[in-house]
Amino acid sequence: MTADLEYNSFELITPFECGNFKFALFDFDGTLSLIREGWQKIMVPMMVELLMQTPKHETENEIAALVQKFIAELTGKQTIYQMIRLAEEIASRGGTPLEPMAYKDEYHQRLMARIKNRISDLEQKKTTPESMAVPGAIEFVKRLQASGIRCFLASGTDEKFVVHEAELLGLTPYFEDIFGAQDDYKNFSKKMVIDRIIQTYHLSGTEFISFGDGYVEIENTKSVAGVAVGLATNEAERRGIDEWKRNRLIAAGADLIIPDFREADALLNYFLTRGNSE
Repeated sequence: MTADLEYNSFELITPFECGNFKFALFDFDGTLSLIREGWQKIMVPMMVELLMQTPKHETENEIAALVQKFIAELTGKQTIYQMIRLAEEIASRGGTPLEPMAYKDEYHQRLMARIKNRISDLEQKKTTPESMAVPGAIEFVKRLQASGIRCFLASGTDEKFVVHEAELLGLTPYFEDIFGAQDDYKNFSKKMVIDRIIQTYHLSGTEFISFGDGYVEIENTKSVAGVAVGLATNEAERRGIDEWKRNRLIAAGADLIIPDFREADALLNYFLTRGNSE
């Protein structure tokens, strides 16, 4: 940890060069937005329920452990990939799966029942965007963009929902473009977005930084020699580190772990000061 980053909430895993960033990519859910906080509590029980109906299922505890594992492995990718895996697991246990899109639709209906009041309250201005965002996130993105760094958003959630929810949080003006999951899912991925930015603007790794709470964006960023900041946010408490997230992000190659953006001043000073590297 450098003298410029002596805060208990920051954990520097791998030293990196600062002061040269030109582009930043943000994940959305769990990184900036808490509108969909608790989505795992919807997806896991749904999948366990369906797998327990198959002819050759294991115990409920074993099924739950399996589901939690592959959901975690696929978090950050488009939701359809988790549903493709569900269909494969149903088939492998002697069941007859529906099309993955049907499972995705069912999951989204259940999720919307959980979060519809959050969205409605934001739409009707009964609650503030800050109350539905990762602490400090809105101000951090605003100030990062004002510093001259060009910001992009990429999410595994369907694009129409990401666009709407980003607007509700007041984040839209700070992003040059917003990317989300497509029905034609093979034509979108975070890796495609990152590669396009790197190639279009002829960037070196030290000019690109990403922020995310899933292993996908971390691995994709490191594959182009960029700097990856892992958000190990405790979403339910809105404070502190989620140790499970932290361990997964470090394993994926995160250079820096933070719980949220409360320490925006320190973060911005660190990222924008040329020569910081240890």
